[in-house]
Amino acid sequence: MESFESKLPNIGTSIFTTMSALASDHKAINLGQGFPDFQMDETLISLTHQAMTKGHNQYAPMAGNMALRESLSEKFFLLYNSSISPDCITITPGGTYAIYNALTTILKPGDEVIVFEPAYDSYIPNILVNGAIPVCIPLDFPDYSINWNKVTAAINKKTKAIIINSPHNPTGSVLSASDVKILSKIIIENNLFLISDEVYEHLIFDNKPHHSILKYPDLFNRSFVCFSFGKVYNCTGWKMGYCVAPPHLTNEFRKLHQYNAFSCHTPTQVALASHIKNKESYLSLSSTMQKKRDFFLSCMKNTSFSMLPSYGSYFVCASYENISQLPAKDFAIQLIKEYGVATIPVSAFYADGRDDKVLRFCFAKKEETLLLATERLQNL
Repeated sequence: MESFESKLPNIGTSIFTTMSALASDHKAINLGQGFPDFQMDETLISLTHQAMTKGHNQYAPMAGNMALRESLSEKFFLLYNSSISPDCITITPGGTYAIYNALTTILKPGDEVIVFEPAYDSYIPNILVNGAIPVCIPLDFPDYSINWNKVTAAINKKTKAIIINSPHNPTGSVLSASDVKILSKIIIENNLFLISDEVYEHLIFDNKPHHSILKYPDLFNRSFVCFSFGKVYNCTGWKMGYCVAPPHLTNEFRKLHQYNAFSCHTPTQVALASHIKNKESYLSLSSTMQKKRDFFLSCMKNTSFSMLPSYGSYFVCASYENISQLPAKDFAIQLIKEYGVATIPVSAFYADGRDDKVLRFCFAKKEETLLLATERLQNL
């Protein structure tokens, strides 16, 4: 057989798959992968069932159900005072797909994309598969802030785009208004594109505002802003998201989208169009999840971990340097096998495996799950 040349020769099985499989094998509590272990809103389940029984089971329009896009447009105006046309919104099979499609829309071989690390694990493979080059800039440890001087120094004539993620996975850091101001200046002056991963927009804590790129017209004009319904409504397995971009970029985004997914699950779109109008369903999410974060942090005080700040997302990171000097992946495996708790080593979110002796915990779980996990960790 003729030899096959992989487009991603250095990419293997994701750390999430590896750790979840180990957790299953050892019957460990899975605080690694980012999914809730509690039931989603029964109302949304009922609305989806109703949509099916009423016959909404055939292809949705390629761009997405118009009623859903209109509901999102209304939501953007409420939250961000932004007048975003439904024609600028494309419904996608998940936020990760939206990010991939956006990158594929703009990238050509040899282009460079600035990525902040630790980074969500899809970014770099998405860039590489398009023949482009990721330029990785580490966030400043331990607060995981952006050093904008490093960003400016990394830009050259090959730079095509910057990816941001706020609230941030895996660290829970968030961008400030001053961050966005600097970012906007860099993007516009250097004629770059921006991919803004905002899947955790409603999971933001301690009264910090979410500075969506939708709030900044000049910056939005060069941006693809990606969102997830799964993270908002605790239904990650539905794989539903959307991308918001100005008309000229949306047009190009859809040229690819029509030949990849074409359209997404119709009854879910019909249900979401109605459910979004219940503002409390997303406005209450931050306080609900902050309570889980605070409960988890209070339980972790009885362990030897040093907790790092988390202002958003499903996650909080912790240093274990006072417990062990093992590499992060090895220590995470030890926790699964010997203590029955699965986490994700933050070193896995760096292309070069940078290891600050930090693990990521998912606190989007039932209180009894979090309590049992932290009781086990007290034995360290």
